[in-house]
Amino acid sequence: MFAKSQRSSHASALQSALERANQVIIGKPEAIRLALSCLLARGHLLIEDQPGVGKTTLAHTLAAVLGLDYQRIQFTSDLLPADILGVSVYDRDDGSFHFHPGPVFTQLLLADEINRATPKAQSALLEAMEEQQITADGQTHTLPQPFFVVATQNPTTQIGTYPLPESQLDRFLMRISLGYPDAAAERALLAGDDRRSLLQHVEAQLDGPQLLELQQQVDKVHCAPALLDYVQALLQFSRESGLWAQGLSPRAGLGLIRAARAWALIDDRAQVIPEDVQAVLPAVAGHRLLGSDGLLADHAARSLIEGVAIP
Repeated sequence: MFAKSQRSSHASALQSALERANQVIIGKPEAIRLALSCLLARGHLLIEDQPGVGKTTLAHTLAAVLGLDYQRIQFTSDLLPADILGVSVYDRDDGSFHFHPGPVFTQLLLADEINRATPKAQSALLEAMEEQQITADGQTHTLPQPFFVVATQNPTTQIGTYPLPESQLDRFLMRISLGYPDAAAERALLAGDDRRSLLQHVEAQLDGPQLLELQQQVDKVHCAPALLDYVQALLQFSRESGLWAQGLSPRAGLGLIRAARAWALIDDRAQVIPEDVQAVLPAVAGHRLLGSDGLLADHAARSLIEGVAIP
């Protein structure tokens, strides 16, 4: 276990990062905290919402306050896997091919409007997200650390979208929505400076090595046996209640625990409590539970929380 003084120091830096992010993204503190928890838990984030609510700005803000290298890929119907991963180019001088890394070689990658690309282009990210590496021409290339994908997608009812398959959705630890701002937040947006211009003055509160250390610290946040019983009961209820065509997988359970640990770490706590699990459950479970009618269950977390008692 990390020393309490070290935990407090990291918690202070995390709180500063949250404060700076909330100055740019107004009125969305829970979404920002979920996004930060996702990164601390070594996960990837999917933001699904209408155009114009700040999805791209949130990704850029995270990179700025956390001091991460940042690349953006605009996903379109003609995007090729090589446009993401990179390409090998023949060198006449030495008669060999040399690999030129693509934009995936960064610390925070924004996959903007990921569901506007074909499944072939979408799948190019699978190995990178799961293994933290890519394979090109039989050669394996390790990605920078930490490596974090923030993907945005428009509602699948819009023209020109390709729904993400369940196997790809499962690679995202969390799916969140920002939604429209409330009246006070929208008034502040309308009366204030442009959000993109504010980003130019945001100072990093952390850096890559510190984030890697924090990710290691997340793994040391204690989960009591009773807490694990609660998570197991949630998984079992999702599979046996009959509310969904398929329940949560063991990988979903592991992700739920990691996300809850990260949520507790932000509060400078050394132990996970059931409220931590409930706080991250909507973002972790909502895109993994397929309803009996074939639609993704947006309110899955509420049904799970109401159906399973805390030990």
